[in-house]
Amino acid sequence: QVQLVESGGGLVQAGGSLRLSCAASGRTLSTLTMAWFRQAPGKEREFVAGISWSDGDTYYSDSVQGRFTTSRDNAKNTVYLQMNNLKPEDTAVYYCAISKRPSYGSRWMVDYDFWGQGTQVTVSS
Repeated sequence: QVQLVESGGGLVQAGGSLRLSCAASGRTLSTLTMAWFRQAPGKEREFVAGISWSDGDTYYSDSVQGRFTTSRDNAKNTVYLQMNNLKPEDTAVYYCAISKRPSYGSRWMVDYDFWGQGTQVTVSS
């Protein structure tokens, strides 16, 4: 099993920044991809960003491209999501997820094996 714990959420004004962290523990060996998803009230969970655990290659949804950056620290088993120029529509619960399958580039929840509990991000206008 793998445990994922997100942190760093909070309340920020539009145009501000936040950095989320996701610490992984347990059987993290053979992790191939980590990703961030978010879920706003009344909406389905959607893909935000993903990163290859081995080489750090990244991919993003169109809605956050150019504003959000994901990175990882292999030594700490931690992935980060730097969010800049936040907008009210970014308000959501943010989740990190791990895939142990060759899922690099996937934007589908079904391709991810383990999930964190989520952290709330609220952007005020």
